[in-house]
Amino acid sequence: MTRRINHEKLRGIVAEICTHGGSEGEESRLVAENLVMANLMGHDSHGVGMLPRYIQCVLSGTLNPNAAATIAVDSGALIVVDGNAGYGQVIGGQAMDFGIERAKQHGVAIVATRNSFHLCRIGAWAERCARAGFISMHHTNVMGHKPLVAPYGGSQPRYVTNPYTVGLPATEESPMTVLDMATSVVALGKVRVAKNKGEQMAEGVLLDGYGKPSTDPNVMYTEPFGAALPFGGHKGGGLALMNELLAGILSGGQTMRAETMQDSDAIINNMLSIIIDPAKLIDNDFYSEELDATLKWVKSSKPIDPDKPVLVPGEPEQLSKAEREANGVPIDDNTWEELLAAGDSVGFGRNRITDMSI
Repeated sequence: MTRRINHEKLRGIVAEICTHGGSEGEESRLVAENLVMANLMGHDSHGVGMLPRYIQCVLSGTLNPNAAATIAVDSGALIVVDGNAGYGQVIGGQAMDFGIERAKQHGVAIVATRNSFHLCRIGAWAERCARAGFISMHHTNVMGHKPLVAPYGGSQPRYVTNPYTVGLPATEESPMTVLDMATSVVALGKVRVAKNKGEQMAEGVLLDGYGKPSTDPNVMYTEPFGAALPFGGHKGGGLALMNELLAGILSGGQTMRAETMQDSDAIINNMLSIIIDPAKLIDNDFYSEELDATLKWVKSSKPIDPDKPVLVPGEPEQLSKAEREANGVPIDDNTWEELLAAGDSVGFGRNRITDMSI
């Protein structure tokens, strides 16, 4: 069964659980807004279903509430930011703000962020840069828990979903354009969502623990553990490896391999971000004219299905956001129970959560 919960009420629930978990000041609001926005945009894999994992890591000491980002290496337009294992919803915003300020000064900034707890939907950080008028590109890897994604041609996992993200600022005619994609066929959170809903995955997504193709999401949660496959064969596998190397090495946060893996449920991200001021390269009018004309040209292609118009990156999220703001965010029963249990674990009883959802 799936219930629909008003997005404002859902933010309130998430914020209260975070506050009871020790978050102070604006932290609870930032976490709640980020997670619920992921749900609104249709990315339930990165939405409120992540909160139980966060609270588990707060209680185990692998996620540090109220930690702030610090600049560990300062080379002007190039900086390394340490997240001090704080909430990624806080660290990601602070790291991007550092980068945006440097890009204003130099026209470009390279921000290598290390040791942040889960940065969640990386598209949120591209959107933050785009709202400030900057183009950005982001390479991300994951540390702290077992690998989940097999390399191209492999049957055993060697890294995680290692997303690649690009964002461009909006114009008067066109909204911001953001591509944010896992380098696996699907984000692993989508496998968790399927497991919670009791659904099967499509073919060509997962291998079981013996390296055989499987549609059962439970192969990722029971021993011997399975693996997700890279998208597009060698192309996705190659991009995943490049993200692993760029994010893990240039941040100083390390790559995932046997000797760096930890026996914990922590989700520690490293991210290499390149932030560009397009006005330092081209005239603003040229940027707007080219972006608008290109998107118009692309969208003019006759759709294969007349009921499904051609969409550009960012449009599916905006359509989902409008629908879910109007009709509520769908939460399956298993995810709801996990949220109730997370509240219980920090002294925010399930009855109070249920009351807030009505």
